[in-house]
Amino acid sequence: MSSSPPSEREARESGIVPALPITPPCSEDDPDSQSVLDTAVHVLATEATALSYLARLYQTDPVSRLGFVNAVEQVVRSAGGGHGAAGGIGGGGGKLIVCGVGKSGKIGEKLVATMNSLGIFTVFLHPTEALHGDLGIIRPTDTLLLITFSGRTPELAQLMRHLPPLLPIILLTSHSTMSPSPLIQGRPNAIVLPTPIHESEDESFEVSAPTTSTTVALALGDALAVACARKLYPGKRAVGDVFRGYHPGGSIGTGGV
Repeated sequence: MSSSPPSEREARESGIVPALPITPPCSEDDPDSQSVLDTAVHVLATEATALSYLARLYQTDPVSRLGFVNAVEQVVRSAGGGHGAAGGIGGGGGKLIVCGVGKSGKIGEKLVATMNSLGIFTVFLHPTEALHGDLGIIRPTDTLLLITFSGRTPELAQLMRHLPPLLPIILLTSHSTMSPSPLIQGRPNAIVLPTPIHESEDESFEVSAPTTSTTVALALGDALAVACARKLYPGKRAVGDVFRGYHPGGSIGTGGV
């Protein structure tokens, strides 16, 4: 004998959550759906082009290539082996300090997590917090990595005035040379890691929200992390062993991925 579904009042009194109305699936033939998909493909294609442009830059541009090699050497010399991992060739007693504001800061926080999982001692420093006491985390053996697309972020400029003149600096920015960025003026030993994009985000998407610029910054940060790890732990499968040692949790830690 079938029974009718409970009324809304009966469901409420019994604690049963009433079923929600089912939203009909969108069709690809629907004009609105096509517009949404066109936007998605456009963003993905634009950012893929930017990554191809970046890869080509580091394949062919002498300044970018030299800057990347120097950045790896500096990070390994300063922060390599900072966790006391066995087999590392670095271990300068220092650390890598990543600094950025806004979306660049979020990219920096991701880079910090990746570096630490690969046995490279790294911390994040917010420039505003630095000026309110956190400057105390900086040591002479450290290296500071600044992430700023414009190369002239005011908060970073204010921070730079309070840093030791000989502190090693790596600047990840859209500029391809040192001269356009006021952040490293007077610091001839600063290392520049260019992350330009092939067209402005406003031109690509009619909005200046960080999208393509943060994608290339994220990718170059990954490249730096992996290159540093391979330099620091050169043995076969050594980087994988270090990573597994620092990442025992989740599917990766249990061998599920």
